[in-house]
Amino acid sequence: MDAPRVQPAEVEAGKPDVPETPRPIFRALARRWKQLGRKLTRDRRATAAIGGVIYGALRAIHGTQRQAEGSSDFETVLAREHPAIVALWHGQHLLAPFFRPKSLPYVALLSKNADAAINAAVVERFGIGTVRGSGGRVRGAVAQKGGARALIVLRRMLHDGVGVCMIADVPKGVPRQAGLGIVTLARISGRPIIPSAAVTSRRRIVMSSWDKTSLPLPFGRIAVVLGEPIHVPADADDALLEEKRVAVTLAIEAANHRAIELAGARP
Repeated sequence: MDAPRVQPAEVEAGKPDVPETPRPIFRALARRWKQLGRKLTRDRRATAAIGGVIYGALRAIHGTQRQAEGSSDFETVLAREHPAIVALWHGQHLLAPFFRPKSLPYVALLSKNADAAINAAVVERFGIGTVRGSGGRVRGAVAQKGGARALIVLRRMLHDGVGVCMIADVPKGVPRQAGLGIVTLARISGRPIIPSAAVTSRRRIVMSSWDKTSLPLPFGRIAVVLGEPIHVPADADDALLEEKRVAVTLAIEAANHRAIELAGARP
């Protein structure tokens, strides 16, 4: 004889068994939302408007932040090493303008996809130039993504005395693993990589994003940590490039952990 089925607690209590909303409805809504997002990012006026709102919000939030004790003297470090390649992780890109010395010219490497158009609108309002392309990969599909062209442009900018802010990990790749693009740029330009991290004590992490984007919240402490410069010789072979790539990964992670500690934020 079969054992009797155990009914859920709510059924035993006499509560009606409410059917769940069909999942296809949520999937359809998600598709419509993504379609709307793509349309907005292709409209220059909409992109500029959204970028302006985000810029205003970040400026307002930054005005309420207190510098965490023990943070790096980024003004002095970046002035001394200028022009340098400031390296940070995806997910912390919204905080990058918070520690850029206003007296120094900088450009940021941003993806060529439509979503990055809003990021470009925000960054440019902070007075930072933009170069569009994928600098994470230097082999295979990089030519199709404009990565090789982007590295050439960035090398020229560094030669002309303009610093580069570059996200080290590869978009849609493995988070917090530096790609070969940033060490290749250091090799061909002769300029140092400055491992960096910025963390706020009050933040909201977008868990659904692949890079766990950190959204700063008002009235927190911001910690900025810069690591020791990493140089890549002009004659570096593939083995040394890989060694330097690992070194950059470890250095940015070390800066990130230190920033979390200084800000008193949860990892």
